[in-house]
Amino acid sequence: MFDSARFEAALMQLWPHGDDKIPGLRPAMVSQAPALFAKYGLVTPMAIANFMGECTEECGGGIEVEENLNYRASVLCSQWPRHFTAAQALAMQHHPQLIANQAYNGRMGNRIGTDDGWSYRGRGPSQTTGRDAYAQLGQLMGLDLVTHPELINAPEHFLEAGLIDFVTICKCLPYAERDDEVNETRHLNGGLIGLQQRQASIGLWKHALGA
Repeated sequence: MFDSARFEAALMQLWPHGDDKIPGLRPAMVSQAPALFAKYGLVTPMAIANFMGECTEECGGGIEVEENLNYRASVLCSQWPRHFTAAQALAMQHHPQLIANQAYNGRMGNRIGTDDGWSYRGRGPSQTTGRDAYAQLGQLMGLDLVTHPELINAPEHFLEAGLIDFVTICKCLPYAERDDEVNETRHLNGGLIGLQQRQASIGLWKHALGA
């Protein structure tokens, strides 16, 4: 049975600045958690700990709910070598909107010559990125996230957005239930970026929830 008091205590401890960027985020998550975790099949402390640990790493415990694209030229060349020439990187460094459009347009459903890269930059508990991903998530949530992508970060939608991405879109729940952090991360992230940090966050959540 889901322990609301234990989840609230864990969230307050492990997301200490969780309301700084989205006022009221943690209270909203606490109030919604019992119904939403049941709805999406997270019925064990282990599954919840894995989900929350992944979200903690993806969104910085609620303080990195929008992708930070304020990069210097050297980072642009190393992170997106196929999308930035040296000259482009120098011209666009520290201009997040220009960087987003250069890095993301022409893929993930983002249209070339538009602001789609910027409009559909990473947001939410699992950093949803790209016009196609926003459209898919919005359809499943019954929200027009293409027109209003910022709704992912509304307190009333934040937790469910993460759960739909984790369970329905990325099919991570079977791995979360058996604490298979490697395959869970691979399905959620498309690779193993930040695996050690993710495992550390999951470990903290497992301890807090008694998993």
